[in-house]
Amino acid sequence: MLNVRQVSKIYEGKIAYKALSDINLTIATGEFVGIMGPSGSGKTTLLNMIATIDEPTSGEILINGNNPHRLKKDQLAKFRRRELGFVFQDFNLLHTLTVEENIILPLTLDGKNVKEMKQKANEVAEKLGITEIMKKRTYEISGGQAQRAAVARAMIHTPKLLLADEPTGNLDSKSSKDVMEMLESINKKEQTTMMLVTHDAQAASYCNRVVFIRDGKFYSEIHKGDNRQAFFQKIIDTLSLMGGNANDLSQIRL
Repeated sequence: MLNVRQVSKIYEGKIAYKALSDINLTIATGEFVGIMGPSGSGKTTLLNMIATIDEPTSGEILINGNNPHRLKKDQLAKFRRRELGFVFQDFNLLHTLTVEENIILPLTLDGKNVKEMKQKANEVAEKLGITEIMKKRTYEISGGQAQRAAVARAMIHTPKLLLADEPTGNLDSKSSKDVMEMLESINKKEQTTMMLVTHDAQAASYCNRVVFIRDGKFYSEIHKGDNRQAFFQKIIDTLSLMGGNANDLSQIRL
C-alpha cells in the first residue's frame, strides 16, 4: 500500500539541515503503523512527505504503486482529497460551520449532491457515535467530540490511507482512549490503512507495530503480538533507550 524507498529530506538554508536520511518503510494494506521518536527526529517530516505536503530531496514514495509527487497540481489535489485522510492534533475544524458541514466538506469539493452528502455524513456519524452533535458548532462540543468529528471528516470519502499526526495531543486520557479505540475499530472493520505519528505510548499501543526514528534515521521496530499491555511496556522501554527530552515521555498514560 505504502512504500517509502531510500527517502532523505534536506532543508536548505545558511546551514543545510538533514531532517531524514535514507528512510525505508513499507505499510501493507489494512495495517496500522505508529511512528515514534524524540522531538526533532523527523516523524512529522516523514508524515508530511507521505501526505504530499512536502517533497523528498531524494528517494521516492509510492502509494498503491503510484508516486503522487509526480502529479500535476490539480491531479495532486484530487489524489490528496480522494486517496488520503488526515487527522491532526488541533482538529482543523472550521468554527463557522456545524459539525455536519465540517464532515461533508471533502464531498462538497468533489461536487457531490446534497442528499448524497448528508446520507454519507449520517452513516459515518452513526458509526462514530456523534449523531447527536451534528447540528452543533465546533465551539459547543468537547475536544473528544471534535476529534471524532475530524475523524469522520477524514473517513467520509473512504480514503485508502489515513494519516494521523498526534491525534490525542490535545485530549484528556479518557478522550484519548476513546479516539484510539475508534481508530482501531475503523482499521479493523473498514481495513483502512493507517499511519499514526505520536509521542504518546498509550496511543501507539493500539497500532500493529511501531517504527522508531531517531536523528532522522531508522532506529528500530517492534510488533504488537497478542498482548497490548506487554506491547505498551516494550514501547516505553524503547523510548527510554532512545533518550531524548523529558517532554518526549510527558504524555505516557497507563
